[in-house]
Amino acid sequence: MKKPKYKRILLKLSGESLMGKKGFGIDHKVVKFFAQEIKKVHDVGVELGIVIGGGNIYRGLSATDQGIDRVTGDQMGMLATVINSLALQNAIEHQGVYSRLMSAIQMQEIAEPYIRRRAIRHLEKGRVVIFGAGTGHPYFSTDTAASLRAVEIEAEVIIKGTRVDGVYNKDPEQNPKASKFNNISYLDILKNNLKVMDLTAISLCQENSLPIVVFNMDKPDNLLKLVMGNKIGTLVNH
Repeated sequence: MKKPKYKRILLKLSGESLMGKKGFGIDHKVVKFFAQEIKKVHDVGVELGIVIGGGNIYRGLSATDQGIDRVTGDQMGMLATVINSLALQNAIEHQGVYSRLMSAIQMQEIAEPYIRRRAIRHLEKGRVVIFGAGTGHPYFSTDTAASLRAVEIEAEVIIKGTRVDGVYNKDPEQNPKASKFNNISYLDILKNNLKVMDLTAISLCQENSLPIVVFNMDKPDNLLKLVMGNKIGTLVNH
């Protein structure tokens, strides 16, 4: 049997992806689908860390428009990521896969505290590890949290699941003439302001030579094909 291309990955999902066709909250059909896709990857022996955003529940940045200060808004956003992480953990365990939720903010009744060595041990034991509460600090996005955790757990790649099949020069959902990149450098992402991930996240990946693959998470088997070495999505590297 063919071996996976990657031994350890960090999967980044947006909170908005959990909404499905709803305008808000969590669509349990989507969460179940993601859990099934994650199980396929787990079953071929890939060690899997996951960071999920909270934008389907609360977005810290837009909270400032409602008179909530940035720090409080970001803290509310971090708690939203824990709600999403719990939903995903529950769905993953219903697929028969052991998992651990580790939080950057202490909440011992709900999640383990994030300890790097313990996270790596869970991965080595074949558990899916979900990293909740971002970095635990305001002013940092879950993209930055994903880059940071990926570097810390020595993941070989960040795989960013989106609704489109890679990085485009324009928004393909708005512009049908947008053209897709198969490969693009960190520098070109920053230079062209392509909003794949924020500046801090991209810089962290660049400094640590950590590749990013952006792909469509909504297509069945796409994640599995990607980890098995198929050319899917857009590769971001040097």
